Amino acid sequence: MTAVHLIGTPRTEARRPRLHLTRRGRAVVGAIASLPLAAALVAFAIFGGSAAVATSSAQQADFSYVTVHSGESLWSIASGLSSSADTRDVIADIVNLNQLPTSEVQPGQRLAIPTKYEK
Repeated sequence: MTAVHLIGTPRTEARRPRLHLTRRGRAVVGAIASLPLAAALVAFAIFGGSAAVATSSAQQADFSYVTVHSGESLWSIASGLSSSADTRDVIADIVNLNQLPTSEVQPGQRLAIPTKYEK
């Protein structure tokens, strides 16, 4: 058996070529690197900011109650409240204040009426 050894020649390992990014590649890497920062900013904008502060004093109610009688509708109730306001606006405010799904009311139902429409 014969073995040949070269003496004096250094063994060179194959060098890995250095990674070269193009302009487009650098833009992609930069965009990917900035995604966590952008997500944090969006989360702060949605959930951060100032929180609502509850006060201990109760506000004065700006409405009164009316009980619906048999044969009455929201139109008849609203038209009997204020002559200066448009009846449609009064009905819309009553529906919003009472969170009614429709404009239908039932006899005996209590409705909150904004005080600005009272006589």
